[in-house]
Amino acid sequence: MLIATIWGVFNLCILLLITGALIYLVYLAIRALRKYLASAPVRQEKTRQAKPLGEVLKQHRTACKMTQEFVAESLGVSRQAVSKWESGKSDPSTTNLMALARLFGLPPEELLREAE
Repeated sequence: MLIATIWGVFNLCILLLITGALIYLVYLAIRALRKYLASAPVRQEKTRQAKPLGEVLKQHRTACKMTQEFVAESLGVSRQAVSKWESGKSDPSTTNLMALARLFGLPPEELLREAE
């Protein structure tokens, strides 16, 4: 009889722990959803300001008063390759992207941060 009572109390404790854990998980999910919904304006603004990588590259090249030919010669690629990067038909390799950033006097993360 005593063992049955102890077993019942133990089962009740386990049930309360599981219920509490489930309630806490629901609470956390609701908090995360509220935070996500509150950040909608920030996400929309970031999407609005994001530009394709090619546009960012062209913007920096023109700001530095460089021609596509100069950039191509500096990186050891063809002018057509630079043109394709800027038009979005292809993307520069990681090595070329780092070289472009150095040429523009920027950290590579800056170029990527400005792009989509």
